Amino acid sequence: MFTEILILITSLILLVWSADKFVFGAASLARNLGIAPMIIGLTIVAMGSSAPEMVVAATAALQGAPDTAIGNAIGSNITNIALVLGITAICKPLVVSSSTLKRELPILLLVTFIASFMLYNLQLSFIEGLVLLIGFIVFITVLLVVSMRQSKEEQALDPMLAESVAEVPQDVKTSAATLWLLVGMILLPLSANYLVDSATVIARQFGVSDLVIGLTIIAIGTSLPELAASVVSIVKKEDDLALGNIIGSNIFNILAVLAIPGLLAPGAVDAQVASRDVPFMMAITLLLLILCFSWRGKFNIGRTKGVVLFACFVFYQYLIFSQMA
Repeated sequence: MFTEILILITSLILLVWSADKFVFGAASLARNLGIAPMIIGLTIVAMGSSAPEMVVAATAALQGAPDTAIGNAIGSNITNIALVLGITAICKPLVVSSSTLKRELPILLLVTFIASFMLYNLQLSFIEGLVLLIGFIVFITVLLVVSMRQSKEEQALDPMLAESVAEVPQDVKTSAATLWLLVGMILLPLSANYLVDSATVIARQFGVSDLVIGLTIIAIGTSLPELAASVVSIVKKEDDLALGNIIGSNIFNILAVLAIPGLLAPGAVDAQVASRDVPFMMAITLLLLILCFSWRGKFNIGRTKGVVLFACFVFYQYLIFSQMA
């Protein structure tokens, strides 16, 4: 058992690291090929924090554990809002004004509702997976079109957009970019495979379902990039980015990550998804929308609201494990 736990922790660390190197290599190579930094920032870089979830979802689905993949997508969304954003707001109250967030918050609520509706009948079909994937492509396309139509002044004033462009690597040799891309391409699926394997063995030892493993250990682990991004954002006093990373990652998790088990392993879903996990994901997303507003009409999440979000995370973990007893 100790060996499996060690493999789980090591593979999780390697998964997050290799995802970062994959994005670095892909973004650098794309820039060297002449692709506009804005396009790179809004696609490759923006999807970087969700890369671990995507690879884990694909690996779990191909290994015949779609509940792990579904649990990872749902659990990551709950963890991002309740744990990551909760801790971030407790450390530093967030005041957010970006127009991008004002657009994407309602979109997050909408796609969360769509996913909840799809999973309500305890089935995730190939068609539903395809619909989510198409939704992901449409979302990225619309985001690119809207951003490219903005004037340079408007682009400079939008901190989310400006940061996405700023994160695109510069002056990286094509050979180095290709090397890091290959390293990421090799280590990402390898580490994900070991992660899913070790998590499955541990789950069997403790009598835990694949769904619970996806909702807890794997979801928390694959949310580490979002936590790191949020910490960096508050250190830089860029409140928009702290919340924006969460919103963007959650939209990607639903449209891209949740689509993967539907496409690769369509079929029945654990009954607790509809009775416990999906309603909680919907509720915590709606709570985020409510908490973002103040009576003065501004976006803000203070320390008290951060405590509320963190308390929701603790309650959700209690809910999961109390039902296992």
